[in-house]
Amino acid sequence: MVLCCPVCGLPLVRGDHALRCAAGHSFDVARQGYVNLLTVSQKHSKSPGDTREQVQARRAFLAGGYYRPIAETLCRLAAPLGPDTIVDAGCGEGYYLAALQEALPGADCLGLDISKEAVRCAAGAHKSIAWITATAAAIPLAGASCDLVLSLFALTAAGEFYRVLRPGGHFLQVLAGPDHLLGLKSVIYPELFHREKISHPELPGFSLQQTETLEFSFTLEGPAVQNLLYMTPHVYRIGKAGADRLRATETLTDTAQVIFNLYCKE
Repeated sequence: MVLCCPVCGLPLVRGDHALRCAAGHSFDVARQGYVNLLTVSQKHSKSPGDTREQVQARRAFLAGGYYRPIAETLCRLAAPLGPDTIVDAGCGEGYYLAALQEALPGADCLGLDISKEAVRCAAGAHKSIAWITATAAAIPLAGASCDLVLSLFALTAAGEFYRVLRPGGHFLQVLAGPDHLLGLKSVIYPELFHREKISHPELPGFSLQQTETLEFSFTLEGPAVQNLLYMTPHVYRIGKAGADRLRATETLTDTAQVIFNLYCKE
């Protein structure tokens, strides 16, 4: 995969310590090995995406193996596709892409996330994968340049995924199901409301080839309970009373419900 300049779209060539395009735009390679290709105009805040605290909590939670069934299902669905080039759009700290690279060691993998903290963490832990700070809404890659795009609990930029995929390429979407983490929700919210969710969205230019739902239970103790909250968007919605109840929760048994949708570019 050849990265493209986020300013002018020309191919980027790597030098000793930076990526440069023919128009003279230059992007430094950080000490950890990642490159920030997120332009100021693409930011919606000074530091978009997950904070350092959220990234550290996510890394600790995932290192505990609680979500290992998700990584195993991801690898089982992706491996038969035999992709040579894989893009994880919204890679976080890199847990899932690292698992997939282990299952497909010959694949060229690229992880991108809008959070610089997340990408810095990923690059520091997984040196054999290319990592960039970028937005999934404007992936700095040439059109028809990859075989598989992943989006796990992240933005589905269907038009952009269609653009970067080769004909016959695949998009593997991972979504939280409607009954995902009801145990956590019952603690942090005074009342649970059922909201309709589109579990198998129609995406222009794609056909849905396969879908399956994964459910599994797990038990958390101590700091892992708080770390789970930081894995979810509920951290932005929780009130003081809910936060107090969760801090008082020493053990939590919960059930994950995760939907895997495999689409093919038409």
